[in-house]
Amino acid sequence: MAHNTFHVALYVDDLEAAIARYTKLLGQEPAKVRHDYAKFEIADPPVILSLNTGGEPGTVSHLGIRYPSTGDVASEKVRVKNAAVEMLEQQGTTCCYAKGDKFWVRDADGMPWEMYTLLADAEAETAADPTLRRFLDQQAPAAAEPR
Repeated sequence: MAHNTFHVALYVDDLEAAIARYTKLLGQEPAKVRHDYAKFEIADPPVILSLNTGGEPGTVSHLGIRYPSTGDVASEKVRVKNAAVEMLEQQGTTCCYAKGDKFWVRDADGMPWEMYTLLADAEAETAADPTLRRFLDQQAPAAAEPR
């Protein structure tokens, strides 16, 4: 049975040093390594840990959930839309050396969440998407009313 997998993407200063450290910490080699990116696929607990260059080292780039199929992503997208959560939808987009169907949302503090399914590996890092950049650079949404 396929399952959802938690995803966390961290910014690192020195990718080679980070890969070496996480290889030791996790007891496994990364599943994918590129000049500016590495990905560990941890089975227990199911986590996808991505290491990215280009941001503030030691900070979280984004969080997410990888779903088993496009249908699962579509179902979640409908549910989130019905809850009136602002989102950015991307079908068949290339990002982080992978092609996927996804949507992006923000939590109450502004942390981006990538809700996606993996369609295929890709050699390109990302398709230029100014809409995604604007979404990721937005400020946190207005605070929710106290309960």
